[in-house]
Amino acid sequence: MGADAKTAMKVEMTEAAAKRIARIVSAEAGKTALRVSVEGGGCSGFSYKFDLVDTRNDDDVAIEKDGATVLIDDLSLVYMGGSVIDFVDDLMGQSFQIRNPNAVASCGCGTSFSI
Repeated sequence: MGADAKTAMKVEMTEAAAKRIARIVSAEAGKTALRVSVEGGGCSGFSYKFDLVDTRNDDDVAIEKDGATVLIDDLSLVYMGGSVIDFVDDLMGQSFQIRNPNAVASCGCGTSFSI
């Protein structure tokens, strides 16, 4: 895999997301990471799923920052390459948001997208 392909497959998380993930995981007994996966469905074709987990699978890619760990499986990584996971706290509420350069359309809820 060339350097461009490796960069394209990389997913990053912001400092805000890392702090929130670390806080959530520390409050949940036995949980060690936030799993982000892509599933078929949602109003735009694909949707993100967030789960607190206590195990790492063989095909997981781990993104670690400031004591927080995000796990993404190989298949989901294909759809999320180049994305940035952020945590936003504004007048609309608090939520994890994924800025995905592969998405050509998304919905208002922020968890559904199409490629």
